[in-house]
Amino acid sequence: MLYNDNHRKQWRRDLRNNATEAEQRLWFALRKRNLGGYKFRRQYGVGKYIIDFFCPERRLAVEVDGGQHYEPIQQCCDEERTTFLKTHDIRVVRVTNAEVMNDLSAVLEKILEAAKSPLS
Repeated sequence: MLYNDNHRKQWRRDLRNNATEAEQRLWFALRKRNLGGYKFRRQYGVGKYIIDFFCPERRLAVEVDGGQHYEPIQQCCDEERTTFLKTHDIRVVRVTNAEVMNDLSAVLEKILEAAKSPLS
């Protein structure tokens, strides 16, 4: 199963229940079609990966990266994830925790611009 595999359901639930402050803040701005009328889901499974936020209608993944994403091993894993998502026609927008916490409006503009861009 490519989307929301039942074997990872508890893991997705745990991630939702233990979201970072930045993820919570961004979710509040994205939920209930608050951004451009687009429906976003959080902690959405695609293959073996769990995406922080996903807009199925626009095939757009939004990843909120903390400090660990600057480590070389994690950067390699992130590149692998992005490549996998791109092979399934899913575009990826990456933002940092700091960006969400310090300039949420710029983050939302970046996401909205990506959501409005034509699908390939």
